[in-house]
Amino acid sequence: MKIFVSIDDTDNIESRGTGELASILADDVEKKGWGISSYITRHQLLVHPDVPYTSHNSSMCFSADVDERSLMPLISYAADFLEKESAEGSDPGLSVAVAERLKDPEALIEFGRRAKQVVLTQKDAYDLAQKLEIHLTPHGGTGHGVIGALAGIGLRLSGNDGRLKGGLKIGAENSIFSVSDICAHPHVDAVSSMEGYTLEPEERVRMGDKMKTVLMGGKSVLLVMPSGGEPGDVPWRTCPRQLLKIF
Repeated sequence: MKIFVSIDDTDNIESRGTGELASILADDVEKKGWGISSYITRHQLLVHPDVPYTSHNSSMCFSADVDERSLMPLISYAADFLEKESAEGSDPGLSVAVAERLKDPEALIEFGRRAKQVVLTQKDAYDLAQKLEIHLTPHGGTGHGVIGALAGIGLRLSGNDGRLKGGLKIGAENSIFSVSDICAHPHVDAVSSMEGYTLEPEERVRMGDKMKTVLMGGKSVLLVMPSGGEPGDVPWRTCPRQLLKIF
């Protein structure tokens, strides 16, 4: 069965980031033989004076295909992991949802979208998690991270929010690849423009520095933009990270 695992507010300014802990947790799911983990997505939440956060207020989520018998051991391990590994002064939260058991996916997606726009409370999160029968638990401090943890699953489930954790390495900077070659990378499903045009396999793209993919239409998509039209240049180049901050 497919599950979503999301964590939030596990770090402080000097500690390992939440993304690194999510990576370890996703790897441990496979090392323990519980299932196969997917890539991790980072979801930007509301930055507001009334919302406590370390630096960027973002949650991390990954999905995994697991055996049903592994679900409770996995949740128990993740809870212990956060309590042991989260930084001093953090307010970690954990959420785990089983995809096929979600009673109202749209309500969860809407919660995620609202977490990007308005200040939500822990009660908001617990009430929805109870209604939808989603695991949601605090693991230190105030436990305020439960809000972002639940929102992270909603945003991942939407299929149209978040940047994939880690940089994408395809050739050297300024090298040129066809879309078919780019999509041969295990973490790239498609190449599209910011306006939504999906490039054809034979089209060519100039690679930039520190590339990332984003979650669009439920796929890991490398975004590109017109190269500028210089004579002899290829039509497309990858978007700089600055433009990806809207995801």
